[in-house]
Amino acid sequence: MSDDDFMQASDEDYDFDYEDEEEEDSGDVDIENKYYNAKQTKTSDPEEAITEFLSIPSLEPEKGEWGFKGLKQAIKLEFKLGRYQQALDHYKELLTYVKSSVTRNYSEKSIDNMLNYVEKGADNPAAVKFIEQFYSETLKCFQNTNNERLWLKTNIKLARLLLDRKDYHAMTRKIKELHKACQKEDGTDDPSKGTYSLEIYALEIQMYSAMRNNNQLKILYNKALKVKSAVPHPKIQGIIRECGGKMHMSEENWKEAQSDFFEAFRNYDEAGDLRRIQVLKYLLLTTMLMKSDINPFDSQETKPYKNDPRIAAMTDLVDAYQRDDIYKYEDVLQKNTDLLADPFIAENIDEVTRNMRTKGVLKLIAPYTRMRLSWIAKQLQIGEEEVQDIVSYLIVDGRVQGRIDEHAGTFEIESKGDADRIQAIETLASAVGDLYTSVFKDSEGFKIMQSYDNIMMDMHPGDDRMMRPSVPGYRRDGRSRSGVMIH
Repeated sequence: MSDDDFMQASDEDYDFDYEDEEEEDSGDVDIENKYYNAKQTKTSDPEEAITEFLSIPSLEPEKGEWGFKGLKQAIKLEFKLGRYQQALDHYKELLTYVKSSVTRNYSEKSIDNMLNYVEKGADNPAAVKFIEQFYSETLKCFQNTNNERLWLKTNIKLARLLLDRKDYHAMTRKIKELHKACQKEDGTDDPSKGTYSLEIYALEIQMYSAMRNNNQLKILYNKALKVKSAVPHPKIQGIIRECGGKMHMSEENWKEAQSDFFEAFRNYDEAGDLRRIQVLKYLLLTTMLMKSDINPFDSQETKPYKNDPRIAAMTDLVDAYQRDDIYKYEDVLQKNTDLLADPFIAENIDEVTRNMRTKGVLKLIAPYTRMRLSWIAKQLQIGEEEVQDIVSYLIVDGRVQGRIDEHAGTFEIESKGDADRIQAIETLASAVGDLYTSVFKDSEGFKIMQSYDNIMMDMHPGDDRMMRPSVPGYRRDGRSRSGVMIH
């Protein structure tokens, strides 16, 4: 199957809901009128509508299109009303029509829409249990008819259900089965099924992302990016890129994470998927982790969302962070605790908050030399233990010279001027020591002075003292300043 065929057949997979364009056949006018009359009562009297729809198949001499349509409508209403067993029984009857009563393309489209409908309506455990049975009956039917395309699509839906239920063991088996179906006999990937392969990779990537298995996630992520034969729905690309961004975040690779989150946002936005808002929050989060001053709303894709109230809190955080306004930052966090409802944001915002509080401590202590840790904590509205941790980190990192008195609960910054003077004295003492070693220990300084007298006696035998130069440590009368005569 070509990718074009796939896209035409599977748009409904991604929440595109529309009514079937049901061509009218030249069937019995009474059956037709009965069908449309039942459709008109769906909203006002669903019970009556179900009865009318279920009576249509028996009016046809043999299985035909109007009976197929009547069963479809009845199943949807029954599922909506919570009559899951009845809906399943009538679905089994519906599947008997697909072999010969309706065309292959029409049956594929109808069954796929039906599965989408029940999947969206599964808002309680009982419904979820019956969805799996819907999938199972569908697989049995289309495995017998050798309809590989619908078999693949149904199995992918089943794998998605297992992912939602966090049944990773069963999902792993299903994924292996799907990968095998998308390979040639020699075990290599089948290019004609590239779109299916990419969708399977997306499901598998989500599974390993939830399991926090980064090693396997990285392998699958790179494989998915290398699939070139697919024409995937943008939502699939968004899923892959979002998981890739989370993977890079766990490795503290902020730049790559930012790139993937931007691509995820762009794809979700193109698909009209509401997930784009949450991913945009992740993009803003990476902006702070990168310590970037670039406005994330400068791009054409993100600009329309700059004033979106759904991301207002995150935007205010970024603004406070880039202005080093610790008070505004803390105020936004306290007033928007719902931000932390997302486990991914809650896990990574701590790093941003730590950076922000560290900058706040540095800014606060700059004018002082001695202060109480409790005073710093009160000014920044954070715990005293956290203040001590931050100050200790700053000392170890060499960004602050000082010491903490844990007993007194104080922090004292060492004066840089005093430190410079101590260093100068140490340098001078070292130089004096070197000079002493050079002149008075290792050299022959005294012997030089003694030989100097002999030289002067030879030059001026009459009065050598008058010609004696002024040598430090000696007087002109030949005596040292200590009173010792030089001979």
